[in-house]
Amino acid sequence: MPNIKPISDLRNYNEILRDIVVGEPVFLTKNGRGKYAIIDINEYEKLKASLKLMSQLAQGELAAKEKGWMTIEEVESELGLEDV
Repeated sequence: MPNIKPISDLRNYNEILRDIVVGEPVFLTKNGRGKYAIIDINEYEKLKASLKLMSQLAQGELAAKEKGWMTIEEVESELGLEDV
């Protein structure tokens, strides 16, 4: 169940920070609507890395559609792995 609190609860931020656990962010509302999410820093870093990876994969897929796919031999040659 999501942990939802009004933004006014930030006056006692220590209590809100205690409620934050990995995988369970605290959602803050303003005037009854979702405004902010507070997450664990490790989870934030993982989210950033996932977004970067997804962006790079999308760029790779677009490049493959435009220029064609590489064979495994071409990939190994490109990476210098053919002699390994």
